[in-house]
Amino acid sequence: MTATTLKLEGVLLKQLYQIKPKGASLSAFVRQLLEQAIQRNKMIEAAQKYRSFLKNNPDEAAWLDEWEDADLSTAPTKRKN
Repeated sequence: MTATTLKLEGVLLKQLYQIKPKGASLSAFVRQLLEQAIQRNKMIEAAQKYRSFLKNNPDEAAWLDEWEDADLSTAPTKRKN
């Protein structure tokens, strides 16, 4: 694993110390922020892919609309065979 040292100084460093939890080290806090940013970007990308999928698959989009409108507060009725 490659380690990288980042230089944080001035206003940015001061702001990080102001918002980091008291029990956390600065390194752990910055690592957590970076992990959250990466996760957020992955979620945005996944949402874009899903929107594209629905655009390219109108039957799936229609089924999803139907599912969203379904009344889930009552149990479904049993079918007679």
